[in-house]
Amino acid sequence: MSRRCEFTGKGPMSGNNVSHANNKTKRRFLPNLNDVTLQSEALGRGFKFRISAAALRSVDHRGGLDAFLAKAKDCELSANALKVKKDIQKSAQASA
Repeated sequence: MSRRCEFTGKGPMSGNNVSHANNKTKRRFLPNLNDVTLQSEALGRGFKFRISAAALRSVDHRGGLDAFLAKAKDCELSANALKVKKDIQKSAQASA
């Protein structure tokens, strides 16, 4: 399973551990990923995603999964999230 957020595309970054003696050794900074189930109001069901804590706060701030995916850029979304976004758009067009 890749260490990449499905909504924001955040992944591991690299940097250095720096000791008191200023010795530097390579290390990785991993994103804070969580397995969550988010409910779609348009589709009436839940979807499992592996997203960062920052993305989860953004979903809450924008008003839920449907609103977040409507504004999200397609290039940042994973294939799974992109499929859910298309399904939400189809159901919104069908109801309108």
